Amino acid sequence: MTDIQDRILYEDNHIIIVNKLVGEITQGDKTLDRTLGDDIKALIARRDKKPGAVYLGIPHRLDRPVSGVAMFAKTSKALERLNAMFRNSQVHKTYWALVCREPEQKEGYLEDYIYRIEKQNKSYICKTAIVNGETKPVRADAKLAKLRYKYIGRTERYFIVEVELLTGRHHQIRCQLSHHLSPIKGDLKYGAPRSNPDGGICLHARRIEFIHPVKKEPVCIEAPLPENWKITAPEAEK
Repeated sequence: MTDIQDRILYEDNHIIIVNKLVGEITQGDKTLDRTLGDDIKALIARRDKKPGAVYLGIPHRLDRPVSGVAMFAKTSKALERLNAMFRNSQVHKTYWALVCREPEQKEGYLEDYIYRIEKQNKSYICKTAIVNGETKPVRADAKLAKLRYKYIGRTERYFIVEVELLTGRHHQIRCQLSHHLSPIKGDLKYGAPRSNPDGGICLHARRIEFIHPVKKEPVCIEAPLPENWKITAPEAEK
């Protein structure tokens, strides 16, 4: 496994951004497995010779089978401001996905109501009904999910879709792409025909853009793609 120091994409006194690998978890869960946050805190303590506990806040998370840009706050002030920025859609996230079928529409906008069944750890598209002239979900727990996508190239057997995430719902990209376009490579839960050898899915948090919460400067960070994607399409190599 690549050393965490070599995967740092951006760092200052307030924020650290790393390239998360498939299989890492950003925060603790019921498995009690060691987290990416634990590894970052250990690195900072060792590298910077910090005698006490290292502070590290988590303003957003990536699912275990997903790779790419993962941001952490190094101060409570940065965390508070980043949390507000995520709530107010002031952080722009772009993902790349390898999908199993070529999209019929090369670009588009997807808007659905989705709901989560926690026991299954899975999200579903919710049916809607017209109520007083307005489209409403038939379930009270369904939430509006929005994204834009664009077909940008292919590998030998799969197709590359760039996704601009406009809302942050549970498994949103996986659920919406599977329903409207195609399952993501390796994503058995949402209809892919076979798993990936590493147990992950080919969904990569490619880019994150925001105004720095303290410095007030624009920040745009891009994570290199996993080596096993084997991209051959020139559109995706730019």
